[in-house]
Formats: sequence, structure tokens, C-alpha cells
Amino acid sequence: MPALRLFGRKWLAASDDLVFPCVFEICFRIVWLGLISCVTSTYWNVTEECGEDALPVRIYLVGTIVLISVNIVLLVLLVNRSAQGSITEVHRRRLVAPLLVIKILLILPETGLNVLGTMWAFCGTFQCKSNDKVSRTVIEAIVLFNWVVFALIIFGLAIVFDPLGSAKYKNGRDTNDNGPTESAIHRKVSKLWFRRFRWAFCCLRRDEFGHEAFTQVASLLSALFRGTDLVPSDIVAGCVLLRVRQKRETREMRRIRMLNDDGPRYSTDITRVFATSPAWMTIKNARHFLRFALAAYGWPMVCYLNCCTGPYRLIPKMTCCACFRRKPQIIIDDNCCLCHLAGVRYTSRLRSEDVLHASFKNHVFELPFCILADHSTKSIVIAIRGSLSMRDVFTDLVANAERFEAPGMPPDSSAHRGMVAGVDCMLKRLREGNILERICATFPDYTLVLTGHSLGAGVSILLAAKLRPRFPDLRVYAFATPAGLLSREAARCTESFAFTIGVGDDFVMRLGVDSIENLRTSVIETIRASKLPKWRIMLNGFGYALFGVPSRDLETTWHDVTEITTKKAAESPLLSSERPIQTVATAEGALLSSEISQRRFAKTRLYTGGRILHIVRRKKTELEKKSNSGGPTYEMRWATAEDFTELKVMPRMLLDHLPDNVFKTLTTILEDQKTHNGSILSLQEI
Repeated sequence: MPALRLFGRKWLAASDDLVFPCVFEICFRIVWLGLISCVTSTYWNVTEECGEDALPVRIYLVGTIVLISVNIVLLVLLVNRSAQGSITEVHRRRLVAPLLVIKILLILPETGLNVLGTMWAFCGTFQCKSNDKVSRTVIEAIVLFNWVVFALIIFGLAIVFDPLGSAKYKNGRDTNDNGPTESAIHRKVSKLWFRRFRWAFCCLRRDEFGHEAFTQVASLLSALFRGTDLVPSDIVAGCVLLRVRQKRETREMRRIRMLNDDGPRYSTDITRVFATSPAWMTIKNARHFLRFALAAYGWPMVCYLNCCTGPYRLIPKMTCCACFRRKPQIIIDDNCCLCHLAGVRYTSRLRSEDVLHASFKNHVFELPFCILADHSTKSIVIAIRGSLSMRDVFTDLVANAERFEAPGMPPDSSAHRGMVAGVDCMLKRLREGNILERICATFPDYTLVLTGHSLGAGVSILLAAKLRPRFPDLRVYAFATPAGLLSREAARCTESFAFTIGVGDDFVMRLGVDSIENLRTSVIETIRASKLPKWRIMLNGFGYALFGVPSRDLETTWHDVTEITTKKAAESPLLSSERPIQTVATAEGALLSSEISQRRFAKTRLYTGGRILHIVRRKKTELEKKSNSGGPTYEMRWATAEDFTELKVMPRMLLDHLPDNVFKTLTTILEDQKTHNGSILSLQEI
């Protein structure tokens, strides 16, 4: 940061990105130099008997040694210069660009020498062969390795090539610039992302809404990081630093709460937590219906949960050669052996006749779902699958707000555009054959229940809002619901019929356009606050992943300044605390932070829906650690949607989102409760 500028254009790499690649190349060049030196000492006497062919062979051997030596010197200088200063101290790395130009220009004589070596080693143009088989093998290996290195260099240049890095795009803005979606550079970047999507995901182009999804996602990605001058490695380093900063802020907030005796109160007492909730909102019911949400994933979930025995477990539930038989009309778009249906039956533990309808058709905005009869709870369950394919990912990424109309919802309500489109497709499917009406007529005493995980959870809540006038007693069990789902007042309306469960540091429950924009601003501000070079940050990040963040790094990572230079930095939710970490006092940094934080792609902030139960792992007390005793594993509290507006970088942010982990968490809570109740009964007997 900023991006490296070479040959009159900007590249997707920075001047401090060369430390590890150059060290890696130095190791190979040293081995290379040793081998070619040994071969030269062997071949030099042989060339005296080669006549006219001796000169080109000697030129190749000596020239290769010289160029390798020069390259090693250049690489050492590049490592030294690239490792200087923090990410923002570009002036300390001003010699990197000219050194890199010299390094790139050396490719020309290296190519010429390698052509000469190829003609000697493989083409037989020069009749100067040694009887030493090892020397010949080394020469051939060096020539081949040279070509591999050249190919890797070309590939690396292609990776870091920025199509819009030319100087002519530097100030390419319209005269009427009303925001991020109105600039000329934004339109150019959007078109570039659109072409990438069309090429990389050509199979999605046949979908009815594929073109629309590509356009919307391209616009989002273009707006998020446009004008920041960040390269990919800056974002990675920023996330590592953000993890350190967030841990420091968490520690400070914990101290403040201990002094003031306030903050969110978690409890292990399930009875007290659910004292004011409706009777149907229980951990036991949530775990029961989560099994159906898992079943909606079909056979991939069975194979994921049972890596070695998954196919064996599916075989008894499969229908062999179903493509040659008359398929049931209730099953849509399953494969030849009805593997998805087999997965639904295995995970849900229901009979085949209890699967009332199943659509496994998956397109952009169209999600697979199944309708099941759960006789144990007298429920008709609509289980909607979460994200599993690239089509689902594009549905997730079409995340801008769109007007959402449903009976009972406040006027001017907004919702996630991709999920609204998913609800419309699902309603169209349900209305085609009056599916729900026929099922409810067959089971008139059953309650309608909707459930789903992740993307399926968000669609379940929106679909329930649409269906509620016809089914006023319906219920929703949503797990890991995305943050960017509904506008605030609309989200409050869903608390009466939707039960949302989130576990730990689940990043999807905090993931929305608004939180990503805040993360972008925080990454920039955190990078400017750090005093460590990027290579040190990357090494620290590897250590953090293995051993956690040590306490000493919470203080030694940052610049020691006394004042925050921008108001925006002070107002940032990731920077504000009782003792905020300060940013570098530069006018350029203040201007950039202010401009980036003011430019927003999201016009409406969206929140997660339903009444939210947040479950976290309980920290053991010192007495429990010393005695190695147990106690409840988890604690919980009723949270608000505002608690999930900040995207946090945590070690378990992905693991806590996985549906099997949510299921294990609920199972553990119920087992702990059973153990606790059993111990109370035994004490009463005594």
C-alpha cells in the first residue's frame, strides 16, 4: 500500500510484497549456482576438444554463472529494501521499483542463454558432449528449470496485472459524480468483473437470472474497494492486524465491564433464559428441527458428516436405476438414483412417504427445498437448503436492499435482494400445483414450520412473512441467519414468529454490505496504525493461527501517538474504545479515511431477523481449571440485531457457522442440562 508502479502503470502488488518470493528464489538460485559451477569445472576441459563448438558452450556456462550471481545480488537487495518500514512507509522502499526493473530486464539475456543451452543440451546443434552422465543430466535439468522459472514469472506478472492500472484511468471520473455508482472508473471496473464472471462461471450464464446476478455482484465488488489503492496482500495483513486490534479492544471492554459491572449477561440456566419466551422456543425443539435443515442439503451433507462411510449409509435409502422407472411427481430434479432424496431420508430419519414434496432444482435465486411431515410434533416442515453451490453464492452476493412487501410488515420495508428473489421463485413453485393447500388439507391439525441454515434461514424468515396471513400459527427455526436480511422495523416484526440461533463468532450472522464496508474502512485505518513491516505481520499471522495472539503483541504492534487525526477514525466501531489505538498523523491518511468511510454502497442498513439466541462457549473458572472439573460447556443470552453489525476476525468465525457444529452445540447443551438435572435429583435423594 500503495500499489507498486512500474512501466507507467499500477500493479496488484506492493513494494513490500517481495520479501518471501525473493527469499524463496534466492534459495533456488544458490543451489542452481552450485550445480552449474560443478558442471563448469567438469565441462571446461571437455570444451577444449570441441573445436568451434567450444565457444558457445563456454559462453553459456560462464554467462549462466554470471547472471545467476547478479540475480542473487539483486534478490538480496530486493529483500533488504522490501523489508524496510511499515506498510504505509513507502518512501523507505523507494529503491524497490528500479531494482525490480533491472531484475525484469535481466530476463532478456537469461532467455537468450537458455535458448543457447536448449540448442546444446537437446537439439544437438553444438557437438560438445561429456561422457559424464551426471553432468549431462544437470545441464538438462538446469535448462528445463530455467524455462519453468520464466513461465512462473510470466504467470506471476499476469496475476498481478491490473487491467485498469494505466495512468489514463487514474482520474477517470464523470463531471457529475454522485457517489460510487456514478463514476466512470466504477463502470469500467464493473464491466471488468462482469467479464470475469461470464468467463469463470460460464455454466451460470444459462440461468434465467444469471446476467442480473453477474451485474449486481460486479457492481458491489467494484464499489467496495474502488479508490482504496489496496492490494490483496494488504487486505490479508489488515485482517491479521484487525484480529490483534479486536482482541485488544475486547480485553479493554472486559476490564471496563468488570469495573462498572455492566455488559451483556450470559447464563447457563436454560430455565431462566427461556422464562419469558414462547413455549415453542426451546433448545430441544430447535435441535429437532435443525435435523431437517441439515436434511435439505441432501447427500453432500451425509458424505460430509460421514467422510468414509457416507456412500455406504446412502445405499439402503437409494433407488437404483430410478431413471428407468416412473419417478414420483413429488421429486423434482434429483439424479438417476435419487441420491438427494436418500440423503433427506437418512438425515431426517423419516420414511419415504413422509417426504411430501422435494425440489432439488438449483439456479441463481432458486433454492432446493423439501416439505416433510413430522408426525412426532404434528408439523408440516418446509426445510430450505443453505449455500452449497456457486449459484447459491451469487444469490448471497446480490446483497443490496430491495423493497419488501408482506402483510403485517411496516411500509417501506427493505430486504436482501437475492433472498427476496429466492422467496419469489419458491412461492411460484408452491403455487404451481397448490402444493401447500393440498398438504394442509391432508394434515389439517398440523402446524406449518419453516427451517433453514444460513441462506436457507434468511429465505425461511422472508417466506414466513409472506405466508403468515394464510398460516397465522406458523413458526420459523432459523440457524446462522445472515445479518443483511431485513430493515430494522421489519426485523422486529419477525421476532414473534421466528427463532434465530447463532453460535459463537459465526461470521455470517455479522456479514452484510454495511459490515463489509466498515471492515474495509477499519482495515485501512488499522494498517495505518501499525508500525510492523508486512513480512513480520504475515509471519505473526501464521503464528496466531497456530498458537493464538500473545499479550505482548496487543501493545507492541502499534505506533505510539497521542491523538487521532480524523473524526471518522474516532467514530469507527472497530477503533472506538476507552483507550483507542491511534492512527498515523498524516494529512493524506486523514483524507483517505474520511473519503472511504463516507462513500457507501449500501443505502439502507439491513439486520438479521427473528428473536436471536446467542450461544457462546463458557470460560472455565480458575477453580474448575485446577480441579479439572466440568460444568456447563455453553452459556447463552437473548441478543439484539444490533449486536451483530460488526464483522469480527476470529479463529472460529467459519467453524461456528457450519451446521454440524450448531447441531453439536445444541446437543451438548441438552446433554449438560440432563446431567445437571440428574445430579440435582441424586442430591435430593440423599
